[in-house]
Amino acid sequence: MELSQPTSKLNRSLERGMEILRCFKPGMNLLGNSEIAERTGLPPSTISRLTQTLVQAGFLEHDKQRAAYRLAPTVLSLGHAYKTSSYELKIAEPLMRKASEKHKLNVGLAVADRLDMVYLESVRYNKNVALRVVAAGQRVPMERTSLGMAWIARLDPRSQANILHDLQKQKVKNWGAIETEIRQAIASIEKKSYCQASWLPEISAISTTVNLSQGRFASLNFSSPAQGNLNAVLEDYSCHLLDLRDSIESEIQK
Repeated sequence: MELSQPTSKLNRSLERGMEILRCFKPGMNLLGNSEIAERTGLPPSTISRLTQTLVQAGFLEHDKQRAAYRLAPTVLSLGHAYKTSSYELKIAEPLMRKASEKHKLNVGLAVADRLDMVYLESVRYNKNVALRVVAAGQRVPMERTSLGMAWIARLDPRSQANILHDLQKQKVKNWGAIETEIRQAIASIEKKSYCQASWLPEISAISTTVNLSQGRFASLNFSSPAQGNLNAVLEDYSCHLLDLRDSIESEIQK
């Protein structure tokens, strides 16, 4: 995705360096300069200079045999530092875990980064390690998940329109049907304070948004373990999701 023109006097090299780091996602552990250039829309000469700088700074490692780069441990330490220093996560995590154990559901908390949702915390009820594992830091599509739809619903109309426009520009498959689902989710949030989606087979989820400090917010969800079906008993659990939201907000505001 090509970088947009900066609207303020940001350090452009720093901004571009952050875009390079964003290219590394699960399944993309090694990337060459040409692949990074394709993903960022930046000139190869710029990518070469910035990747060398990121290696020197300790954020990337260079695999000489494969002529490619991978993330360095420094990046992991930053994520750990964020998680352990977050006052809000220290409040939310035990409440989420209690709700997960009580209702036998997965509980997640996520925020948006561009057109993805990034998990801040994830409590998985099903302990079977063979099943899909979702951990803090994992990204999921904004347009396909109840977490993302709840996030979009919370935005003001202009921001919603901008997000939908950006998603459409990404040429998302089956965009017409997905846009309809998003608009239905927005209406559901307005009417019921939660929305639902089934992104993966046999995985159902409902989401709302929770107020954090300093005017920020996050998406909060319940999802069923792989053998469950939350849609069948959705109304039974929506009130518990909203109760969890209220509990987190109340503790944060103390």
